[in-house]
Amino acid sequence: MNLLMLFMMKMNKVALFSTFVLFLNFCSVRAQSEGLTSSPYSLYGLGTINQSSIGRTNGMGYTGIGLKTSNQINNLNPANYALIPEGSFFYDIGIKGEYNQYSNKADSETKTTINFSNIALAFRVAEGLGAGISLVPYSEVGYSLIGINTNIEGTDETFESNVNGIGGLSELKFNLGYSVLPNLRLGANASILFGNIEENEAFVINQSAFSSEETTNYSGIRLGLGMHFDVSENFTIGSTVQLPTSLKGNIKRSITKSLDGTEITVEDGESDTSADFNMPLEVGIGMSANILESFTVSADYKKNYWDATGQTESLGSYADQDIFGIGLEYVKDPTSYKYTDRIRYRTGFNYDNGYLSINGKKVDGYNITAGIGIPVGQGQKSMMNLSYSYGSKGQIQNILIKENFHLLTLNLSLEDLWFQKRKIN
Repeated sequence: MNLLMLFMMKMNKVALFSTFVLFLNFCSVRAQSEGLTSSPYSLYGLGTINQSSIGRTNGMGYTGIGLKTSNQINNLNPANYALIPEGSFFYDIGIKGEYNQYSNKADSETKTTINFSNIALAFRVAEGLGAGISLVPYSEVGYSLIGINTNIEGTDETFESNVNGIGGLSELKFNLGYSVLPNLRLGANASILFGNIEENEAFVINQSAFSSEETTNYSGIRLGLGMHFDVSENFTIGSTVQLPTSLKGNIKRSITKSLDGTEITVEDGESDTSADFNMPLEVGIGMSANILESFTVSADYKKNYWDATGQTESLGSYADQDIFGIGLEYVKDPTSYKYTDRIRYRTGFNYDNGYLSINGKKVDGYNITAGIGIPVGQGQKSMMNLSYSYGSKGQIQNILIKENFHLLTLNLSLEDLWFQKRKIN
């Protein structure tokens, strides 16, 4: 009978993992077929880099490098996976909706997008050893440029074209965390970055119509490390490192010409042009402190060394990036039998001085966040996390665009208990 039960539990694990892999594939295909953003700044590089993470951290200024938690997934530091309790299995799934307003010296417009934000799971492997898998959008592309005037080389004539871009990259991350000492935890992760960016351009010259489609497929592996150290029972510091890597880029281009109703294929196939993209060294430090038993403070600083990648854009260049964040969470009594005492309230602030420099001016931005964690059931570990962020990026100056946005994220952060012996009174 015991062997049969063990076999059934193993089969349940296999079935769950298979379902998870299928869902990852569905989400990644969906992520590449729909625009996850409408930001004009997604025109550059790999697109707009995603800041949102998993669960509670979205409401706390996107901080969590030094956040010590044993009741939810913290995907910002792999060392935290070492704290997963025995018999616990965590999973988190999220969606997000974004309302954007763009302004320049001449005009303004608004757009709304709704899409998948993350899926993650975490479990304990052995005493002091935890693991997790997550899938989140790494970058997001969704832009539309209408009526671009370009000179015809060697003449005074111009033509007008429309350009659209869509796609982005996904990050499939595998995490491991291990408790070296009771107050010291180390972690490591490996990320598979993959996806494509598609750009379409159409224009008319004299009596001829041209259209081009260019799809760039990216793929690569990135490694990272993390550390947590408990200075005291109520104060923890953490650090993370994401090692630099190069993503392999492959371009497929198709160009067609139409004249008097006859369509001619000018080019169709893979290009020899290299589209490799260099990812920078990223270093982060953070801390968290529990104050008066009801308050948790979290603060992070991250430095991304884009200068060292040596990359440029047609309208600018990459520059070293600094990101500062601070967050606060309040819960009256997480162990109380009274439901309202277990609700968690969060707020935070995040400032990013930008990694893209246009005409010597960096495109910086900030976020003001708020959130609430609503308990699911009687325990402390299942939570519905709702977070809101108001942010701004860029400014109305020269060719720059000011972007204001409202972001709403909903995460179901749930716990399942595995291999618990039932007690019958």
